[in-house]
Amino acid sequence: MTTYHFIGIKGTGMSALAQILNDSGEKVQGSDVEKRFYTQDVLEEKNILILPFSEDNIKDELTIIAGNAFSDDHPEIRKAKELGLTFFRYHEFLGQWLKQYTSVAIAGAHGKTSTTGLLAHVLGETYPISYLIGDGTGKGHVDSEYFVFEACEYRRHFLEYEPDYAVMTNIDFDHPDYFTSIEDVFDAFQSMADRVKKGIIACGDDEQLQEIQAKVPVVYYGLSSTNDFQAQNIVESESGTNFDVFVRNTYYDTFMIPMHGNHNILNALSVIAICHYEGMKAKNIKALSTFKGVKRRFTEKKVEDQILVDDYAHHPREITATIDAARRKYPSKSVVAIFQPHTYTRTKTFLQEFADSLSLADNTYLCDIFGSAREDSGKLTINDLQKLVENSNTLDIDNTGVLAKHADSVLIFMGAGDIQKFQQAYEESKLPNEPIIKRKNA
Repeated sequence: MTTYHFIGIKGTGMSALAQILNDSGEKVQGSDVEKRFYTQDVLEEKNILILPFSEDNIKDELTIIAGNAFSDDHPEIRKAKELGLTFFRYHEFLGQWLKQYTSVAIAGAHGKTSTTGLLAHVLGETYPISYLIGDGTGKGHVDSEYFVFEACEYRRHFLEYEPDYAVMTNIDFDHPDYFTSIEDVFDAFQSMADRVKKGIIACGDDEQLQEIQAKVPVVYYGLSSTNDFQAQNIVESESGTNFDVFVRNTYYDTFMIPMHGNHNILNALSVIAICHYEGMKAKNIKALSTFKGVKRRFTEKKVEDQILVDDYAHHPREITATIDAARRKYPSKSVVAIFQPHTYTRTKTFLQEFADSLSLADNTYLCDIFGSAREDSGKLTINDLQKLVENSNTLDIDNTGVLAKHADSVLIFMGAGDIQKFQQAYEESKLPNEPIIKRKNA
């Protein structure tokens, strides 16, 4: 029996794929750095072996799946190629694996992870399914009818896939270390659309997506009346959002989601549209109301009179949406943004846009830029952003206790790096008579 060896198994996509193969009856192991990541908890629960990186891990009879973060000169990858082992990059293997299912790719500059999780939840209440979510969650089932997965546009990796369906949430300029312009991003999505076999579910409120040309049917969803699936009569409460759905201007049904903000309504509409297209009944699609969320997407915790929110937002548009969701859910509370920019390239490209979005909070704290070892900072520092944001200060790991002065507020910890360590340090500072414990490798 083949053993699949994952190089970089703690990565979010890699961890999820390893879980899927394990659940499907395959033998799985992997390697990574020894620093602990949240993704390894479930791997350990499933008794999936995790080894420290070493070329000695690579032996005959292994099939290798390498994470996209690792170059060809990585010792394990070099050894695998020397031995002539069967070798895949993550996106290459996923492209092969999904062919055995009715596959649904979730693509978009923003909202991929939340939408993938939401669709997997709703379909999974009716069918045996497999899914791969970008928060490190994956599930396989030997009798799966559907395979729902997150399809990332970075370096055009999603062009390895030929899905039956694609949900496209939006097109926006991001990953400026790879894409040159919004036109370059659009070109990637157009190429993706050309590879879809049955149908595309696209947000009609997005101007870029309106221009997509496809050889398969395109169903549009959104808040405007020109869409095939439209949300109307939106009512928000602290517990979530209710809205009516009209299909081609005819009332279909009323749905509830336990989230806030128009971005979450749009995500839900995309799920309703694909499920309707596949013939599911409205009563089954209403499983939307029991969705528990995905990791690091408006994940809440109450500490005394404060609400602490952990969120992956790392682009100005995502920050705006997250702050808006907090205001809608907690209209009487102040909103405090604690933000760690991710990569010097993105920070430099969107410096003013970051300032504009963060200015929507009542107060802002900025952590040092989480840069890549492969990047040149170009002398950019967090102070360059701080100068542009009113009511802002810088924050380091040793002075998180300053956040305690924001009583009865929502504190949103945002970023794609290791912003969680700032939230953890703050929570530990609130423990009575206990010092802040600095984590190893924090």
